[in-house]
Amino acid sequence: MAVPATPGKPRQPSLSQLRAFAAVAEHLHFRDAAAAIGMSQPALSGAVAALEETLGVQLLERTTRKVLLSPAGERLAARARTVLEAVGELMEEAEAARAPFTGVLRLGVIPTVAPYLLPTVLRLVHQNYPDLDLQVYEEQTASLLDGLAHGRLDLLLLAVPLGAPGVVELPLFDEDFVLVMPQDHWLGGRSDIPRDALRELDLLLLDEGHCLRDQALDICREAGRTEGAPVTTSAAGLATLVQLVAGGLGVTLLPRTALRVETGRGDHLTTGWFADPAPSRRIALAMRAGAARAEEFETFASALRDALRPLPVRITS
Repeated sequence: MAVPATPGKPRQPSLSQLRAFAAVAEHLHFRDAAAAIGMSQPALSGAVAALEETLGVQLLERTTRKVLLSPAGERLAARARTVLEAVGELMEEAEAARAPFTGVLRLGVIPTVAPYLLPTVLRLVHQNYPDLDLQVYEEQTASLLDGLAHGRLDLLLLAVPLGAPGVVELPLFDEDFVLVMPQDHWLGGRSDIPRDALRELDLLLLDEGHCLRDQALDICREAGRTEGAPVTTSAAGLATLVQLVAGGLGVTLLPRTALRVETGRGDHLTTGWFADPAPSRRIALAMRAGAARAEEFETFASALRDALRPLPVRITS
């Protein structure tokens, strides 16, 4: 026999009512169910009765000897368990959100940074934040900023300044550029190369879209290189770029963090260092302005600065 619902505004069952009903459905005994969830037997019975009234459905068949689920109770017991499990997961997720450095962190990294800094980043996360689920996405700057703006990414590791509205930069370090040349190049081994030497060199750069290409072109313009000076663009990554240099096709600029990895691939290269002040770039973390995890990201930036000190960079504060 259905229990009539109270007329008027529809009511919602409470979690305590669902919990009481689920316990009775599991134990089919009021005393055992009450003990299982730490509720008095009268309170448990009242909660189940209130749920039946709210839903307008008879959930139990009560006799003096046993408790049975009605056909409707059989179906709704499974729904009640699903709701309670979902609420439990919600509470666990909220607990993880309250605890820093837990849950998922989606980190976007530019290709001219990823191979050289990720070992340090991954080691830091493994040692200091073992409960953090770090997910890494290597993309060019424009794609990373789009991902940050639309919530696909949480934090970026890239070259700045970005000049992007709604983005907060957390500087990590500055690093110099080094001139990489074929082994027999006349500038090889020098430590006082003037910037204006870039005016007439056969310069190899990355493809369009890489911020390192834009930075290199800015350096060349500052050095007085004319717009018509030849620039060969035929490499999608630094590894290919360096191999082209080793093959005698020209020279290129590498950030210092990439130098050991990329020039260690062969013995047909030499390097040259610019006179002070050397051209450089700044690397930073970037987050959305007003990010809910801003304090956590600032702590992460501070820890990452310390972890990066062994690298040939100038740590920023």
